[in-house]
Formats: sequence, structure tokens, C-alpha cells
Amino acid sequence: MRPVEGSSTHRDAGRSTIVLAVAFVLIGVLIGGLISYAFNSLFIVSRIDELQNRLSNLEKRVSILQLTQNSSSGITYVLEGNFSLSQLYENVRDSIVLITGTVVNYDIFYRPYYSSSQGSGFVYKYKDQFVIVTNYHVVYNVRDITVRFRSGNTYPAVVKGADAYADLAVLSVNASLDEFKPLKIVSSSTLRVGDTVVAIGNPYGLAGSMSSGIVSALGRTISEDITGGYSIANCIQTTAPINPGNSGGPLLNLRGEVVGITTAIVSDSQGLGFAIPSNTILREIDSLVTKGTYDQHPWLGITGMDMTYDLASAMGVNVTYGWLIVGVTANGPAAKSGLQGGNRQIMIKGSRVTVGGDIVIGVNGTRITNGDDLLSFLEEYTLPNQTIILTIVRNNRIMDIPVTLGARPPLS
Repeated sequence: MRPVEGSSTHRDAGRSTIVLAVAFVLIGVLIGGLISYAFNSLFIVSRIDELQNRLSNLEKRVSILQLTQNSSSGITYVLEGNFSLSQLYENVRDSIVLITGTVVNYDIFYRPYYSSSQGSGFVYKYKDQFVIVTNYHVVYNVRDITVRFRSGNTYPAVVKGADAYADLAVLSVNASLDEFKPLKIVSSSTLRVGDTVVAIGNPYGLAGSMSSGIVSALGRTISEDITGGYSIANCIQTTAPINPGNSGGPLLNLRGEVVGITTAIVSDSQGLGFAIPSNTILREIDSLVTKGTYDQHPWLGITGMDMTYDLASAMGVNVTYGWLIVGVTANGPAAKSGLQGGNRQIMIKGSRVTVGGDIVIGVNGTRITNGDDLLSFLEEYTLPNQTIILTIVRNNRIMDIPVTLGARPPLS
């Protein structure tokens, strides 16, 4: 048998091809592994850098906290505009006073028994004289009034002027001039809901106590026993904690300026207090100091209630906001202008309500949504003998009624 020529050569060529293929595969696997390793390495390096940056930032923050603790024995709270509460307190604390006195009551046999009264106040300079501004209810029916300054020195005081309708009083104290550190009173018109405010007073006799909060509402109306049934309008509502003894103390902005006088708390409430606005003080201070009273509170001579959806539905009217006039005082400003009160009673969810009166929805073009709006507008922007335009709804018709305001009658 003849051997086949070149068969050995062909076998060698086949083996070479297989070897090359395997080599290419191995090289490809190796290159792929290297590329994958490179990518993984880059990802790991990136993560390490990120973790190192986080650790570095954390170390810086810890260092800052340690420096703060080492450099100060206390914490300084800094609020809007870099105002420090601790610095504010240092600036105004000498202006706050403790007011004390004695209240005399009588039992059924007309035998006297005595109780103590206390509240707060602050120093104010009116023209060339120093006075103490406080709440009227702090000194109402109080004898032997004294004022204690932060120095500890205590002096007798007398009521120089008072206005029960605004719960304001001004005291005169015959003290050494160096005791008087007056505060500045600024307009409360600049206040906005959310502004930070500070109250300083003497709650429960704890002299010079400070609390802070925010303005939670404006234009509130409150009632107090001393006002003879009339409301105190345009008050500031605040979350700054107020307790018995705070009454008469200043409500301050973060510059240490007076924007109100803390006056009332709501029993069993959490963070709900009220203050007389500083605009009321600025409006009345001249009369209180020079005349001893203030008699320029506007008066309409009406009583009423806030409108609601239920009221509107029961009355068959198409307005669900405003102030429903329930009663009109005979010969009062509203009666002379032809305003109408309620004329019938209906039951709404188990309550008897007087309806049929005019619904006040505007004053001088300003929308009135409730009694707070109406009374606050009158107190802030009007005076007795001024003629205003009341916009009312009567029989589902909108009407403009001119009314010349009177003055609230003096309390007996």
C-alpha cells in the first residue's frame, strides 16, 4: 500500500489551528478578567473616597461641637438675623418690674379678709417722665401697690391712668432715677404670623422669667370680667408660655422692642396666650398720662355672632361669612342709621338662635369675615364721631349703610 503524501503535514496544521484558537480564547478570557478587575477596582476606589469624605466631614462636625463646648459654659441660641435670646434678656431685664398689692374682700357679715395680688410691668419714658406700664386687671381694686425693680429696691406706686376697655394702666413711682431703664415701644402693625416673640415677666412670683414663642394669630378678640361685657379687640395670639403673674409684662420682638403687653391665658390650653398690641399703648399713652383715662373707643351699639354655613342654610341666605347682627341698642349709632337686628328665633342643632338681622360683610371696603375682623378694624382704624360705610346683606341684597360712630359709655 502506498502511503498518502502530506497526511502528516495536514495533521500538524490542524493541531496548530486548535492551539491558536485555544490561545485566543484564553487571551480573551484574560483580557475580560483584567477589564472587569479594573472596573471593580475603580468602583471600590470611588466608594473608599466617598467614605473617607464622609468620615472627614463627621470629624469636622465633632471638632466644632467640642470647640463650642470648651469655649462656652452654656449654649447661646441664635435666631433670625443673628439675634441672641440670651443677649436680648441681658439688654431688657433691668426694665421689667414686679408689681404687688393687697386686695380687700368681705364675707357675708361684711368682715374684711385680705389676699395678695401680683403681676408684671415695664419701664417706659413718656416725654420727660418715667412711668410703669402694666395691665389694668393687675391693679384693679388693689391697695398698697408697690413696684420692685431688679435691683431689689421696692417703692410705693399709684395708678396714674387706666383704661379697662383695653386692660391698660400706667403707674407713677417715686424712685431713684437710676432705677428706670425704659424700653422702646414700636408699632405692632409690623408683626406677622410666625414672627418670633419673647415674653418676660414674673410668673408665680418668679421674677425675671423669660419665655419665647411665635405670633400664632393676629386680630383676636378676647373678653375679660373688667370690661363690663365689651370685648378687647385686635389682640395678639402667641405660643409664648404665659402664666399667672406674667400679666402686664412686655411682649418683645427680637430687637428687644415692645410689641405688646401679655394679658391673658386660656385655662387648660397648651401654648395659647394673648397680648394687648403695642399700637393700643401708643394710641392711648398720652391720654392715660395726662388725663388719667381714655375715652376714644368707637362704638356701634350692636351685638351679634359669626355667620356659619348652618346659619346661612337655616336663614336661606347666600352668604356664609360675616357678622350677623342679633341686637341693636336703642338710640345707638347703628339704630340711628337704620341697621336691623334679629326678629325671630330658630333652632339649629339643638341651640336657639336669633336670626333675621343684617349681616355685616364689609367696612370701608374691607372684607369682614367674622366679629374679630369687625371689632379689630374699628379699634385700629376708627374713632368716635367718624362716619364709616358698613356693607351689609339684607334679604339677600347687598347694601352700603353710612354709620356715624359713637364712643363706648364709661364703665360704672
